[in-house]
Amino acid sequence: MADQNDSFYIDKTLYSGRPLNSSGRLPKELRTYDLLDDLNISFVRLDHSPLPTIEACQEVDSILETNVCKNLFLCNAQKTNFYLLLLPGNKKFRTAVVSKQIGTARLSFAEPEFMEEFLDITPGSVSVLGLMNDKEKRVHLLIDREVLDHEYFACHPCINTSSLKFKTSDLFDKIIPAMSCRYTLVDLP
Repeated sequence: MADQNDSFYIDKTLYSGRPLNSSGRLPKELRTYDLLDDLNISFVRLDHSPLPTIEACQEVDSILETNVCKNLFLCNAQKTNFYLLLLPGNKKFRTAVVSKQIGTARLSFAEPEFMEEFLDITPGSVSVLGLMNDKEKRVHLLIDREVLDHEYFACHPCINTSSLKFKTSDLFDKIIPAMSCRYTLVDLP
């Protein structure tokens, strides 16, 4: 776990699939593995202490040999429309650019209470896989077009103590349709 120097632990073993022992794993994480298993999606898993920032994910990226996507939970000024934006970890979020492309008032980060209520996830653990918990379809998925250019996609299983890697085609062809969520492609500079 993290110490006073903000270091973190990474088990550098790449595991194939879900943990063999589910004790100590949260129900939302286990639901993630159930979804991937039900869809016959092959994935590798890397376990680690909580990684609260995208910068802390750099070593994880190196071990997984791909970049963990940024997953930003956003809302409009009136807090009536909510969005989950996926973008490559090295890209900057430009609120004006995204807001203009989707035709909404200036976007900002949504409060954690909405994230927990709609997606059953907490700050630092935001993941596209959390959309499986959005039964009322209140969150619209926004995906930076550059995500499509990568063979593999990496994200957390709704908790930031593991990272998963699977084919990007599985995200678009199997996972998103299974979660019945709509998405919009955006272009961030």
